[in-house]
Amino acid sequence: MTINCLGELIDLSTPKVMGILNVTPNSFYDGGKHSDEKSVISQVEKMLSEGATFIDIGAYSSKPSAEFVSEEEEINRLIPVIKSVLNHFPETLISVDTFRAKVAKAGIENGACIINDISAGSLDTTMMETVAKLQVPYVMMHMKGNPQTMQIMANYDNITKEMLFYFSEKIRQARNIGINDLLIDPGFGFAKTKEQNFEVMNNLELFQMLNLPILVGVSRKSMIYKTLETSADDALNGTTVLNTIALQKGAKILRVHDVKEAIETIKLVSQL
Repeated sequence: MTINCLGELIDLSTPKVMGILNVTPNSFYDGGKHSDEKSVISQVEKMLSEGATFIDIGAYSSKPSAEFVSEEEEINRLIPVIKSVLNHFPETLISVDTFRAKVAKAGIENGACIINDISAGSLDTTMMETVAKLQVPYVMMHMKGNPQTMQIMANYDNITKEMLFYFSEKIRQARNIGINDLLIDPGFGFAKTKEQNFEVMNNLELFQMLNLPILVGVSRKSMIYKTLETSADDALNGTTVLNTIALQKGAKILRVHDVKEAIETIKLVSQL
């Protein structure tokens, strides 16, 4: 499996790591930590030196009940960070974490190369058309509702079956409109209860039938720290455990806050 980023074919036969860079004041774990250029560059340098292949930049918190942010504000937060990162590290493969086509387009035009959409086009009907025109890899995540409503929409008869149908429909839509490089993200923590998250993890290998790279993002999420009765700050070990299971079940990209530990996990699992 490969994806084309800025003309470079990224081989996902060996899983890769996507480092998280939130430039929001309110993300669930690192909100406000990277609010100035010095801290942003320091964090990106750390993640790249530890082995991250991609840096995923988000300027709109998608945590449950996150407050609304305008498109203009999201762009104003995002673009200076992309420019600064590429100024310091020109070879960086940047993913833009947004569900808005206008923000996605601005990100790509300023040097990013992947769109990571929590709604798979459901929250902006022009998103897929925009991605097709830009011809960049597109990560489609499973979610119902939006960040403000998703937690009251965790209703399923058979969550795995319904998610497979959801992705099949999204893949058909994306292919029909001309998107070539697609990835899927099960959306752990999005419109899912703790128990449903673990059910999806338990059935993760079934998503390989879609024949697309699977991106998994469980880093320091509540499914971990609520189960362990701890906090996001103390959820690194739990994150590593679930990342190990995800890799064994076919994950090709780990989206994480802690790159070094994820790289070590990949190296060890690859020896099995």
